Amino acid sequence: MEFIQNENLKIAVNPRGAELTSLYDKITNTEYMWGGDPAFWGKHSPVLFPVVGTLKNDTYYYEGQAYHLSRHGFAREMQFTVADKTGSSITFSLVSGTETLQKFPFSFRFYITYALQSKSLSVTYYVINGGPTPMYFSVGAHPAFKVPIAEGTRYDDYYLEFGKEEDAGRWPISKDGLIEEQPAPLLSGKKLPLTKSLFYKDALVFKHLRSGSVSLKSDTTDRGFNFQFPGFPFMGIWAAKDADFVCIEPWCGIADSVNTSQDLTQKEGINRLEAGGVFEQGWKVEVF
Repeated sequence: MEFIQNENLKIAVNPRGAELTSLYDKITNTEYMWGGDPAFWGKHSPVLFPVVGTLKNDTYYYEGQAYHLSRHGFAREMQFTVADKTGSSITFSLVSGTETLQKFPFSFRFYITYALQSKSLSVTYYVINGGPTPMYFSVGAHPAFKVPIAEGTRYDDYYLEFGKEEDAGRWPISKDGLIEEQPAPLLSGKKLPLTKSLFYKDALVFKHLRSGSVSLKSDTTDRGFNFQFPGFPFMGIWAAKDADFVCIEPWCGIADSVNTSQDLTQKEGINRLEAGGVFEQGWKVEVF
């Protein structure tokens, strides 16, 4: 496990998957990350790369050849290397090789930087195309935040408050993990009250929200956080059934639709990165 800290916060990151496992406020003695109880969901904050969500039949096609990837891709199960570390920041790297090329035929370098400043953690993804042709990929985050945060509060004491007024439907997920063709009404205004039953039909998937931020708040405690995700076109909000957490998932990519062609270059939300190009995208969480 790798640790960094500043005067307010301390985080832990597992080099396996470069997965954030703890975000701890030293001043208030408050842990913000889900503990990873395997009875509900044994992860904390997996990194989604080079796909987000499920591929139809776990398969995509590129230049006429079939490739197979499980849900959310391979990065979350791979060992990252520490490329750089200071007192309050750390960068992990994953480089393509024989194992990845069998599943994803592109040469890449993938860096993730975790940096602390005051009471904020920023997470930045860098993808470098090391090959001679355009690279097609998705990348996303899946951090699980503990709810309730404060002792003596309940899950349904909390709500999500978006930065702007929203009028957005959720895109239903099929039994095979694919995105249905039509959204169902859900968001109207800024607030989304949290209940366990909200996630009984899987994740809430949104496309092109107006907001670039969302906060977890409660009327019963001043503990919470503001989560900033500017530039991410897709968002998932999820919890395992009856679990005490909520995942805020900004995505540059999305699961296959039920009517997908399975052609990687035509996949909804796919990022095209030219040879030698650098992709950069990030999110930030500020705790209070």
